Amino acid sequence: MNAPPRHRGEVEGLLREAAPRVLAAVVRRFGDFADSEDAVQEAMIDAVEQWPANGLPENPTGWLIAVASRRMTDRIRADSARRAREDRLAAEPRPGPTTAADDSLALVFMCCRPELSPASAIALTLRAVGGLTTAQIAAAFLVPETTMGRRIARAKKAVEAAGEPFGLPAPAQRAERLRAALGVLYLIFNEGYAASEGPDLARVELSAEAIRLTRIARLALPEEPEVGGLLALMLLTDARRVARTDADGELVPLDQQDRSLWDAATIAEGDRLLTAAIAAGAVGPYQLQAAIAAAHDRARRAEDTDWAEILTLYGLLERVAPGPMVALNRAVAAAMANGPAAGLELLAEVEPRLEGHHRVHAVRAHLLELAGDGRGAHAEYARAAELTASLPEQRYLTRRAARLAGGA
Repeated sequence: MNAPPRHRGEVEGLLREAAPRVLAAVVRRFGDFADSEDAVQEAMIDAVEQWPANGLPENPTGWLIAVASRRMTDRIRADSARRAREDRLAAEPRPGPTTAADDSLALVFMCCRPELSPASAIALTLRAVGGLTTAQIAAAFLVPETTMGRRIARAKKAVEAAGEPFGLPAPAQRAERLRAALGVLYLIFNEGYAASEGPDLARVELSAEAIRLTRIARLALPEEPEVGGLLALMLLTDARRVARTDADGELVPLDQQDRSLWDAATIAEGDRLLTAAIAAGAVGPYQLQAAIAAAHDRARRAEDTDWAEILTLYGLLERVAPGPMVALNRAVAAAMANGPAAGLELLAEVEPRLEGHHRVHAVRAHLLELAGDGRGAHAEYARAAELTASLPEQRYLTRRAARLAGGA
C-alpha cells in the first residue's frame, strides 16, 4: 500500500475515474451486466472503507477488478444452477486489451438503450459509468433512495433482457445509438447546469460528470463531429456558471452577469472544439447550439451580442432539429434582433406546444416588458413563478413581478 489519501473525497474521485474501466473488465469476463454492476459497487464500498485508513493499493483499478471478480465468483458458486457457466468462464481466455475510453463508451451505449426511458438511462449511466452511488443519484434528483434503487434495478433488468454482448454497437446501429447516448449526456448536463426543481439553481456534480463522460466519448470517437460539438456546447455554457448566481445564491440573468467572471480558458477550449467539429463534416444540432453559446460568449457586454447571428443560427437549428424549446428560444432572438413584436408573433405560434410550461410565460413576460406592457408582464411573471419547480427561478420571477406591480 502507498501513503493514505488525504481525505475520503479524494478516494471517491479516484473511484469515479476507475468505475467504467472496472465494470467493463468484469462484464467482459462474466457476461452479466446486472450482477457485475452490483459487484463493482460493493468493491467500491470496500475501497471507501479501507483505502483512507490503509492507503491506496499499488494498482487501484486492479484491486477493484480483483475484489469485484471475487464477489462475482462467490455469487456464481452460491447458485448451483450456474456452476456450468462458472466452468465455462474459467476455461475462456482473457480478452485482449482495450482502451479505457472504448470501455467507458461501450458502457454508455449499454446504459442508453432505446427501450429505456431518459430518466432510467440517466440513472443507470451515472451509477454504472459515473461511479455514483444510488444514494448520491437520488440526492441529486431529489427522490427517495428506494425510488432511485428501483429505477436502476428495472433499467439493469432491461439491459440484461436485451442480451447485447459487451462492446461498441455494430456500425449499422451506431449512429442511432450515438444520438441516444449523446442525448442522455446532454440531459445530465442540463439537469446539473439548471436544475429543474429544488432549492439549488445548479447541481455542479451532475454537469461536471456529463462533461467528463463526454470527454471520454470524444476520445473514443474523435471522428464524430457531433461528439465534439456537444462537448463544446457544454464547455461554452458551463464557462458562465459562476456568474449565474450572486453572493446570496440568487439567479442572475445573462444580460446582467459580470462577464469578467466567465471562465476564459474554458471558452477558448470550447471555441477550439467547435471549430474542429464544424470543419469535420455536416453540421448537427449540438454544433449549432454550441455556435449560439459561442456567440453569447464573444460579447464583452450584453449590448454587444450579435442577435442577428443568433437568430440565423436558431433558424438553422429549427430546420435540423425542430422542437418547441428551439422555437421558444428563436422567438427571444427575434425579439432582440427585430423588436418585441416580432418575438411575440413567433411566441404565439409555439405556445400551444408548450401549454403549461413556465418558460412560455417567462418569455412572454420578458417580451411584454420590452414592449412597455408592464401590466401584462407582471401577470406573466407571476404565472411563470407559480409553474416553476425551481426555487431560485421562482424567487427571481417573483421579484420581476413585484418590480412591475405598480403598473398592474
